Amino acid sequence: MSVQPREARLKPEHASLYPGVPASQWKPVRELLDIVTASRLLGGRSSGEFLSRRSLDDRHFEFRGGWAAPTGRAPPFSRAADHR
Repeated sequence: MSVQPREARLKPEHASLYPGVPASQWKPVRELLDIVTASRLLGGRSSGEFLSRRSLDDRHFEFRGGWAAPTGRAPPFSRAADHR
Protein backbone atom coordinates (compact mmCIF):
# COMPACT_ATOMS: atom_id res chain seq x y z
CA MET A 1 0.00 0.00 0.00
CA SER A 2 1.43 3.35 -1.04
CA VAL A 3 0.85 6.30 1.27
CA GLN A 4 0.97 9.81 -0.10
CA PRO A 5 2.20 12.52 2.25
CA ARG A 6 -0.54 14.45 4.02
CA GLU A 7 -0.99 17.86 2.39
CA ALA A 8 -3.07 20.92 3.17
CA ARG A 9 -3.88 24.24 1.60
CA LEU A 10 -5.07 27.42 3.23
CA LYS A 11 -8.43 28.72 2.08
CA PRO A 12 -7.94 32.24 0.65
CA GLU A 13 -10.59 33.80 2.91
CA HIS A 14 -8.47 32.91 5.97
CA ALA A 15 -5.08 34.01 4.63
CA SER A 16 -4.86 37.02 6.97
CA LEU A 17 -4.85 34.67 9.98
CA TYR A 18 -1.73 32.81 8.82
CA PRO A 19 1.12 35.15 7.85
CA GLY A 20 3.75 33.34 5.82
CA VAL A 21 1.39 30.62 4.60
CA PRO A 22 0.60 30.87 0.88
CA ALA A 23 -3.14 30.58 0.23
CA SER A 24 -4.50 28.03 -2.26
CA GLN A 25 -1.19 26.12 -2.60
CA TRP A 26 -0.93 22.48 -1.57
CA LYS A 27 1.96 22.04 0.87
CA PRO A 28 3.08 19.16 3.10
CA VAL A 29 1.32 19.39 6.47
CA ARG A 30 4.66 19.14 8.29
CA GLU A 31 5.93 22.22 6.45
CA LEU A 32 2.77 24.19 7.22
CA LEU A 33 2.90 23.20 10.89
CA ASP A 34 6.45 24.54 11.10
CA ILE A 35 5.42 27.87 9.53
CA VAL A 36 2.30 28.29 11.67
CA THR A 37 4.04 27.29 14.91
CA ALA A 38 7.00 29.62 14.30
CA SER A 39 4.68 32.50 13.40
CA ARG A 40 2.63 32.05 16.56
CA LEU A 41 5.64 31.75 18.84
CA LEU A 42 7.29 34.81 17.28
CA GLY A 43 3.99 36.64 17.76
CA GLY A 44 4.23 36.09 21.51
CA ARG A 45 1.72 33.29 21.98
CA SER A 46 2.41 30.73 24.69
CA SER A 47 3.37 27.19 23.81
CA GLY A 48 0.46 25.90 25.93
CA GLU A 49 -1.92 27.41 23.39
CA PHE A 50 -0.82 24.76 20.88
CA LEU A 51 -1.95 21.94 23.15
CA SER A 52 -5.50 23.27 23.46
CA ARG A 53 -6.37 23.32 19.76
CA ARG A 54 -5.25 22.15 16.36
CA SER A 55 -2.64 24.27 14.62
CA LEU A 56 -4.24 23.73 11.21
CA ASP A 57 -7.93 24.42 11.77
CA ASP A 58 -10.23 22.27 9.62
CA ARG A 59 -12.35 25.35 8.95
CA HIS A 60 -9.37 27.22 7.49
CA PHE A 61 -7.54 24.45 5.62
CA GLU A 62 -8.37 21.71 3.12
CA PHE A 63 -6.55 18.37 3.43
CA ARG A 64 -5.61 15.51 1.13
CA GLY A 65 -3.40 12.45 1.11
CA GLY A 66 -2.11 10.51 4.07
CA TRP A 67 -3.21 7.15 5.31
CA ALA A 68 -6.48 5.81 3.92
CA ALA A 69 -8.38 3.19 5.90
CA PRO A 70 -9.79 0.14 4.15
CA THR A 71 -13.53 0.42 3.47
CA GLY A 72 -15.56 0.05 6.64
CA ARG A 73 -12.63 0.67 8.94
CA ALA A 74 -11.79 3.90 10.73
CA PRO A 75 -8.26 5.35 10.43
CA PRO A 76 -6.07 5.43 13.55
CA PHE A 77 -6.38 8.55 15.64
CA SER A 78 -3.48 10.90 15.00
CA ARG A 79 -4.38 13.98 17.04
CA ALA A 80 -4.71 14.40 20.78
CA ALA A 81 -8.11 16.07 20.26
CA ASP A 82 -9.54 13.04 18.43
CA HIS A 83 -11.71 10.86 20.65
CA ARG A 84 -13.05 7.38 20.11
